[in-house]
Amino acid sequence: MYTVIGTVKSRAARVLWMLEELGQPYEHIPAQPQSEGVVQFNPAGKVPVLIEDGTPITDSTAIIQYLADKHGKLTYRAGTLDRARQDSLTQFLLDEFDAALWMAARHSFVLPEELRHAAIKNTLRWEFERSQRTLVHRMGEGPFVMGDTMTVPDIILTHCGNWALAAKFPIVEHRLSDYLQRMRERPAFKRAMAL
Repeated sequence: MYTVIGTVKSRAARVLWMLEELGQPYEHIPAQPQSEGVVQFNPAGKVPVLIEDGTPITDSTAIIQYLADKHGKLTYRAGTLDRARQDSLTQFLLDEFDAALWMAARHSFVLPEELRHAAIKNTLRWEFERSQRTLVHRMGEGPFVMGDTMTVPDIILTHCGNWALAAKFPIVEHRLSDYLQRMRERPAFKRAMAL
């Protein structure tokens, strides 16, 4: 059985949702970043941490791709063109969506107050809106970001979309808004978010 460390209000939500989609049993420890229960497995104090057979794995994207590969679901097979497209989309989402949201969070409450620059959030919102326009051109035809198959990028994109709304980063593309609404209706998503 897997153990997931981190609150559902963090990137641990991605791991919890992936495990729910896979139908895998897990124990959830809703520890806060930098807490003793986290630092013992990740010296950086960041969540999530997945523990399997006593081995900790850190970084939400590494964890969910590992789980997808291991269980042969929500991913394309390594070494295929579809997997290359999937990995490209994953990197795009991390670079353009996750990075902007994380930078805004750092300048809102993570960094010491004297190092925060509130004005940077205007630039980040502008970049986030521009990235949405690029994304909708990359989205496949179908209910998921790559088309008819749900993959790792769907979990990252939906998490970032929800994070954006909480951070008051507007979703300006109607296709993306519709997509996010569909993804939030998934039973596995609802189970994970209820933790």
